[in-house]
Amino acid sequence: MSDTPVHTGEQEGGGVGSHGDETGHDHDHATGHDRVDGHSHTGSHGDTSTRNLALVAVINLLGFLAELAGGLLFGSVALLSDAIHMLFDALAYVMAFAASYVAARYGTDDRYSFGLHRLEPLSAFVNGALLLPMVGFILYEAYQRFVDPVAIATGPTLAIAVGGLVINLLSVYVIEGGEMSLNERGAFYHLLGDAGGSIAVIVSVLAVEYTGVRIVDPITAGLIALVIVWSAGKLLRGSGRIFLHRTPFDVAAVRATIEETDGVERVADLHAWQICSEIIIATAHVEADTAADDNALTRRVHDVLATNDVDHATVELCPSSEDDHAHLTAHDHR
Repeated sequence: MSDTPVHTGEQEGGGVGSHGDETGHDHDHATGHDRVDGHSHTGSHGDTSTRNLALVAVINLLGFLAELAGGLLFGSVALLSDAIHMLFDALAYVMAFAASYVAARYGTDDRYSFGLHRLEPLSAFVNGALLLPMVGFILYEAYQRFVDPVAIATGPTLAIAVGGLVINLLSVYVIEGGEMSLNERGAFYHLLGDAGGSIAVIVSVLAVEYTGVRIVDPITAGLIALVIVWSAGKLLRGSGRIFLHRTPFDVAAVRATIEETDGVERVADLHAWQICSEIIIATAHVEADTAADDNALTRRVHDVLATNDVDHATVELCPSSEDDHAHLTAHDHR
């Protein structure tokens, strides 16, 4: 997935002979669970992400109050639409902060195999969905001002719009930099849209002031609505890929690389998916040369997966002479 952060996790595990189940297949399970049970992922980067989201939420709530008051007092629907945009963004940041905070501190016991990290894509999806009704409200208000234009208090409106732009740029500064989680990327896209909205409001206010064409104000609001739709689409696509288990790398290329590894006859089965933007899981069923060193071969397969950002892998080796097992690739629900 193109917008997935790069992670290289150390994979651990033994080789054939580690379990010895009744089918004669031996499983290698990565034992480095600290990467996926909520411990390692809640280190300094996780704490920084949580603090950033909390700070941005507070900044944008204050900005919303200022722009809402200005839009209502001074008659600019563009400013009012930008205020509503900022409100929903602030709520999105609050939800993202809550999801990050909870995932970092709860669900780390055996009841949740991968902790509560699924809250991250859930929060991002809800945030994207919440943007859509906001578009309807903005378009409605823009239409009302198109039908019945009102006078705009230029000076105060312009001052508040500039203040909103400063708030957005400050928030971008807080969020941007280094490796961003899905929720941080969502916040970043929101903030870019907000900054663009603030600039559009400033331009529209100046245009109305110097041309006297008041229709510029509702047209600007409509353009802001389009930016919001774009932001919502980014969030819904990103979180939807995780929920629907879209493979986060090129399966054919990874399969080919594994099959080029010394001792590998064939990759009978390979699956990969994401728990959240920071945790990639993979399972591989590999047919091995009977003369190969099982432990060394397992390590080589893990290394291939690690170079493709897999944090937690389970590799199963079996002799290439064994028959394929239908259950490995059967995905029906009967």
